[in-house]
Amino acid sequence: MLNVCVVGAGAVGGVIGGRLALAGVPVSALARGATLDALRTHGWRLNDDAAPVASASADPADLGPQDVVVIAVKAHHLPGLAPALAPLLTPDTVLIPALNGVPWWFFHGFGGTLDGTVLDATDPGGVITAALPPNRVLGCVVHLAARQAAPGHALLTAGDELIIGEPSGVASPRADQAAGLLRSGGFTVTVSDAIQRDVWFKLWGNMTMNPISALTGATADLILDDPLVNAFITRVMTEAAAIGAVIGTPITQSTEERIGVTRRLGAFKTSMLQDAEAGRAIELDALVTAVREIGVRSGIATPSIDALLGLTRLAARRRGLYTPERVTPAGPV
Repeated sequence: MLNVCVVGAGAVGGVIGGRLALAGVPVSALARGATLDALRTHGWRLNDDAAPVASASADPADLGPQDVVVIAVKAHHLPGLAPALAPLLTPDTVLIPALNGVPWWFFHGFGGTLDGTVLDATDPGGVITAALPPNRVLGCVVHLAARQAAPGHALLTAGDELIIGEPSGVASPRADQAAGLLRSGGFTVTVSDAIQRDVWFKLWGNMTMNPISALTGATADLILDDPLVNAFITRVMTEAAAIGAVIGTPITQSTEERIGVTRRLGAFKTSMLQDAEAGRAIELDALVTAVREIGVRSGIATPSIDALLGLTRLAARRRGLYTPERVTPAGPV
């Protein structure tokens, strides 16, 4: 049986770890603080169920080499964390990053003239790429809603879909094996031959609502009910779709259709708004800064994306929710 480690046992990590553990898979956890204490005391807790944790530690060396490592931390934590994950890795370890936004591996064997590009927005100095080589990655897109009821206790509230795929788009035995593993935990799993397209499509739908909600404190229904804000969202999405068409991730859905999907979800708080209200750093770079950087590198003007990024970044800095020491060097900021 495969040895699996979940890095970041929060909401999404808790769902993935919990479901696999409940299916009898030995799942370890890299965690810290109250979450680590809870895992050691209660094991994996998911909704009303619980299952043993194979091992839990704040030190990767305590956990040792793994067959599969699921990375479920916020993207902005990964540059500082990635080099420390070396004890978990072997040449055959499969990395499954369950992250939002544009990941560090995005342009591995993909992107035309941007093939091989390391984005400063998400991988400053290439530290993640050096520590977590993209050729070990199976891309992953998460379509589920989850939250933490308490440290080490995840609640799955909607959905169970995971999309995985090789960045190269080529079918592989390891992708099929990973799909089988995740299906054993009850997930609906699709193996994609264009995982970057799936990443971009999800990003296209949530790169507006998240920062606007963090900026305004408004729930999704109020954001969409304001005609000026709604029109601004459409302009941002149009720019992101233009970038997608250039890099090989075309969007076939209309902005009206995608906004309609969001509207049907009702008066919900985005994950970024929840982070902002809790005083946690927001995941702005992976969702917006990276898109702007790709636009600059592709020669595509992004005035609406620029405005969204600038306003949200300034507001977050003022509140101590966004404190990187760098800015994207590929164009004016």
